[in-house]
Amino acid sequence: MPAESVRYSVSRSIAWVSLNRPEKLNAIDAGMITALHAALDRAESDEAVRVIVLSGEGRAFSAGFDLTAGEGQDTANAEFWRAELRRDFDIIMRFWDCPKVTVAAVHGYCLGSAMEMALACDLTLAAEGCRFGAPEVRFGSGIVAMILPWLIGMKAAKELLLTGDDRVDARRALALGMVNRVVEEASLRDEAQAMGRRIAVNDQLAVRATKRAINRGMDIQGLRAALSEALALDAWIESTETAESMEFNRIMRERGVKAALAWRESRLDGDK
Repeated sequence: MPAESVRYSVSRSIAWVSLNRPEKLNAIDAGMITALHAALDRAESDEAVRVIVLSGEGRAFSAGFDLTAGEGQDTANAEFWRAELRRDFDIIMRFWDCPKVTVAAVHGYCLGSAMEMALACDLTLAAEGCRFGAPEVRFGSGIVAMILPWLIGMKAAKELLLTGDDRVDARRALALGMVNRVVEEASLRDEAQAMGRRIAVNDQLAVRATKRAINRGMDIQGLRAALSEALALDAWIESTETAESMEFNRIMRERGVKAALAWRESRLDGDK
């Protein structure tokens, strides 16, 4: 796996897959995506592994996909964005489609597409103090894997996604149905281990078939087609330049993210 950007270990039938770029808040880049695919390949092919737990090293689960992915590229190149976003989408959906049960154990920040990855896991445990959010619209971006409305409903999803809310605490995430449990951060790993063991001791044919039946039910309702449509719209968003997006990106390049966000908000200061 490239430069240990993902750590992998197995303990008592559970494969632990841990994002390992703590200095970057585990921002997910191309190397980490490659390493995640390798880790999932390894776990899926190991008959001793029955459950896969996804976690993050350092002070956060993940701040999302690396915002520098498009640097040096023609931002209006639709083909580039289709390929880039498809790669991001595919790694998120691997956790959804994995034949084995996937559990996300999240702490610190769980933002943007990292939140989508945690939601794509079959179960999600959140540490107290964890912050969820989807700030994409604040940066002029779209949603890679539009799973959220399927899990928490249209009204709640629109509130989070259209406001770009990135301060959803663990308790509200639990109330919305984004996570299964909220636990003390110090016991997050132990709780994930215990949850994994409760699943691992069950009949594996029944477990895998039940997961498949639940996911297939969502597909019948149109989930897969809806996600594909949303992905195409995301590529259109990323490759379409407007006066607003060009100025925002110029400020972000020259003065940083905070300055660009402040500029966006300042444009409305005169409104009554």
